[in-house]
Amino acid sequence: MAKQWAWAEQADQLNQVERLKLEQDGLDIINDIIHIYAKEGFSSIPEEKFSLFKWAGVYQQRPKSDGYFMLRIRIPSGLLTSQQARVLASLSQDYGRGLIDVTTRQAVQYHWLQIENFPDIFKRLGEVGLYSWEACGDCPRTIVGNALAGIDPNELIDTRPIVAELEKAFLLNREFSNLPRKYKISISSSIYNPGNAQINDLSFTPAVKEIDGEEVIGFHVWVGGGLSNRPHLAKQLNIFVRPEQVVEVAKGITEVFRDHGYREKRHKARLKFLVADWGVDKFLEVLTEIIGPYPTRGMDKTVGWNAGYFNGVHRQKQDGYYYVGLNIPVGRTSAEEFFQLADLADQYGSGSLRTVNTQNIIIPDVPKDQLDELLKEPLLQRLTPQPKPFTGYAVSCTGIEFCNLALTETKELMRRTAEFLDQEIEIDQPIRLHVNGCPNSCGQQQIADIGLLGGKMRTKEGMVEAYTISIGGHLHGDGQFNTQLKGRVKSDDVPHVLKGLVLLFKEQKQSNETFTQFMERVGVEPFQERLDYLLNQEVSG
Repeated sequence: MAKQWAWAEQADQLNQVERLKLEQDGLDIINDIIHIYAKEGFSSIPEEKFSLFKWAGVYQQRPKSDGYFMLRIRIPSGLLTSQQARVLASLSQDYGRGLIDVTTRQAVQYHWLQIENFPDIFKRLGEVGLYSWEACGDCPRTIVGNALAGIDPNELIDTRPIVAELEKAFLLNREFSNLPRKYKISISSSIYNPGNAQINDLSFTPAVKEIDGEEVIGFHVWVGGGLSNRPHLAKQLNIFVRPEQVVEVAKGITEVFRDHGYREKRHKARLKFLVADWGVDKFLEVLTEIIGPYPTRGMDKTVGWNAGYFNGVHRQKQDGYYYVGLNIPVGRTSAEEFFQLADLADQYGSGSLRTVNTQNIIIPDVPKDQLDELLKEPLLQRLTPQPKPFTGYAVSCTGIEFCNLALTETKELMRRTAEFLDQEIEIDQPIRLHVNGCPNSCGQQQIADIGLLGGKMRTKEGMVEAYTISIGGHLHGDGQFNTQLKGRVKSDDVPHVLKGLVLLFKEQKQSNETFTQFMERVGVEPFQERLDYLLNQEVSG
């Protein structure tokens, strides 16, 4: 039975999901799956219960009638042991047709699972300290952050202990399992913002402040970020937080969202809408009533944005050790490759791996004298540390292959497009390409150099898959979402149209100028003119 919340008194004003959550806490569905539905089969599941499956990390796979499921597994800040990686591989092999996807929130996803599989999956994950609980749902989801935590020469402090405390504070905590909507937390102490602070509901970024004559390392706090079809960039609160205070502040902010967030309309329930309506001053005032006064902001230590890319061989802060960033094309890998990654982590590293929010993976803690042998390993031919410029910076959501919300295919389109561009264009500055098959933005296209959003387009042959193109997104400074160009591009034409837009950049860029810098200098109009020309060519051709 769900806890009795204050908003239950206005039940008639709540949306349908909120009313369901008043009857049953989302966490209760875990036992229902294990003890009822897994035993009685897919046909025994009431239709209204599927929306609660998200609290177990479970979504129905497309098409829903086939009875298959997607499962998302929490990997806080991307930290994996080789033992955990082998369990992930074995579960995929046993139940998921050998498929593994790495997501833009450092999680791992399976497909093709059946309801009968879940008790064994949950059991085997738990035995190695992994969980799918609350990887989805109206609750604190997978905590993202710096994939290099603890080994990063550019971090102020090691955030791994803080992530562990946050995970302990929120996971399966019924005080926070019924939030108005999904809730995403990011924490990093790297000066290059690998945790994408501005697009999360709650983020902590590195800062310092002089307190009582001593320079203290801590964090600044951002609230109200989020993407989807109404994206908002997070705003900073005027407080400075010591490392040991992060959990208290995070719980306080989550309490504000829980008790004051909007529950009438699902599409306006994210924290970003509350922050936008209240403003940061009022938000901090209400938060202070819960956690008490905190020092005002200190000095931001974020100096740039690496977009979460760590491809290649790099020095760690531990003398004599290196990490090797491997590219997983569009985040799609396999059980076989995960087994091999675990073996390489044991053979050459410390028996650990790191998943990255760019859908890639890292082998850390490699001694210098082991690097050459690691780089010769056959697996690193496909999962290469030196990917070509477009393949190495391409991100894709799941798409219509498995997702019920998607309108278009994405993974294969992005893979094919990136390979085409790598064959056709030599370029000295990478361009980040992101694709989404629907407006929910799992592929985070709003922060891409070039982002694609899938939809449908009417042609004389009928309705076809098509994409709008947006350009110029980034998270430098306060961040900026990209600008959508006018016009739709048929799926088959995407590779050639993107080639034309990239050539505009290549032909007119200055020496060492990045795509972001180029956009700031020339603006949107040259790209719109080039797109208009390309679309007219396609029509006339």
